Amino acid sequence: MEHLQFLIILLLSPLVQGVIKKLKALMQGRRGPGIMQPYFDLIRLFKKEMVISETASWIFRAAPYVVFSSVLCAAMIVPVISVNADGWVMGDVIALIYILGLGRFFMALAGLDTGTAFGGEGSSREMTVSIMVEPMMMLSIFAAAIAAGSTNLSRIAETHAIVYSPSHLLALSAFIIAVIAETGRIPVDNPDTHLELTMIHEGMLLEYSGRYLALMEWAHYAKQMLLFTIAIDIFLPFGITKTGAAADAAISAGLYAAKIAVFSVLMATVESSRAKLRFFQLSSLLGGAFVLSMLALLMYIMMGR
Repeated sequence: MEHLQFLIILLLSPLVQGVIKKLKALMQGRRGPGIMQPYFDLIRLFKKEMVISETASWIFRAAPYVVFSSVLCAAMIVPVISVNADGWVMGDVIALIYILGLGRFFMALAGLDTGTAFGGEGSSREMTVSIMVEPMMMLSIFAAAIAAGSTNLSRIAETHAIVYSPSHLLALSAFIIAVIAETGRIPVDNPDTHLELTMIHEGMLLEYSGRYLALMEWAHYAKQMLLFTIAIDIFLPFGITKTGAAADAAISAGLYAAKIAVFSVLMATVESSRAKLRFFQLSSLLGGAFVLSMLALLMYIMMGR
């Protein structure tokens, strides 16, 4: 069963999205959709007929499968509730970042492929944000990887204890900002709008419909839960089991669910309490987070903790 942990991310990611939307609605004084609504939306999209632009090439048709497959492959090398499986020999954080980068690259190409203004705008903004986010994310992870003596996620989760040094806290703060940017949430992006002046992620998906759009949305939900899981493995690894015992796995699963709930509340709180920044103001936020990640790495190198 340990080799099938990626199914937790794949199957429960729409539920996490539904919980975040529900919490956000409650914080804003609205009733909001049910937590199962993302599942209903995906089922509806899978049943709908696809409308494809006449100018679209094979890139437009292949991108949904590449994006979904990249997230799925990344989920397969990330420990969720156990670090006991042998399948994580290749679970390297550097490989993980570049697997996710492959999906982003094809999504940006698909946004440009149909030649629409909104798709090109979204792709351009996505690449600009990624240039600032990826180095920040790598440095945050390296601060924890150096302490563990390995860039293998399973090894990092297995060796870290609940001791939060200054470098650890700085890296965690930078990584949370990176997660917000990667998942396209306020204040970096607004996932609930289709206003052309604010779209980043949604701008690249405007030409998709039916099964293709369902795959893109499902990949986005899975990527969000995957990033939460990476943050848990690196910065909050307590409770993750090192054995295959059913009792230990059950306890680990309960703690994992609680940690995911904490991240869901955090995302909903940030979105409900902050306004979206103008695009040209993002460099201040992401640049500041990059400085935090750099300080985390330098602090560990100089102080050893």
